[in-house]
Amino acid sequence: MNDSPEKVRYSDEELQEFKQLILQKIEVAKQNYDHLVSAMQKDESAPGIKALEDGASTMSKEQASMNAERQMMFIKKLQGALVRIEQGTYGICRVTGKLIPKGRLLAVPHTTLSVEGKEIEATQKPKKRR
Repeated sequence: MNDSPEKVRYSDEELQEFKQLILQKIEVAKQNYDHLVSAMQKDESAPGIKALEDGASTMSKEQASMNAERQMMFIKKLQGALVRIEQGTYGICRVTGKLIPKGRLLAVPHTTLSVEGKEIEATQKPKKRR
């Protein structure tokens, strides 16, 4: 029988490890975002592009715009994770209050839910109507 208390938060050393990972991911995501925005601006400023624009080009711009928006949301989630590290709440599931396994945080460092918490939340949310 294990009498040691259940771990309720990550150590400062572990939090620093997560922080470095998150900072790296933010850097890459910002580079991806800048690349997408730059590509969209080049498309808009290319001479004669308006006359040659067709459905495929429009679709490509829309896709780039959606990807840029997705990247920005990802960056914001990662920045939120940095705030939680500073507040000392990083790695704690917002549904169960338990520590999220380190492996999950390494794979998805911006998560606020353990797998258990995600399953609980999924069963409690009403299904969206189409």
